[in-house]
Amino acid sequence: MAMKTTFMVQTFAIKRKRLVPGDCERSPTESGALKKAEAMAARMPGTAAIKVVADDETGELEAATILGQFGEIPEDFAESLQAA
Repeated sequence: MAMKTTFMVQTFAIKRKRLVPGDCERSPTESGALKKAEAMAARMPGTAAIKVVADDETGELEAATILGQFGEIPEDFAESLQAA
């Protein structure tokens, strides 16, 4: 069982007066994800840098952690990561 760590930036947009997930982009490093999320927050209502650890063979999620959040993100976003 080989675990793989991926760093991602999740954006959030406002649709019908609600924050909803927008685009999700990969980043090669943790610091890169944080910098990208912070920069993108200037153009978006909110962004989050996320670290995802999953089994490389099965794709089974081991853990998802918010490294940083900028601007507005939904209140239940952290909970939804744990449920995924």
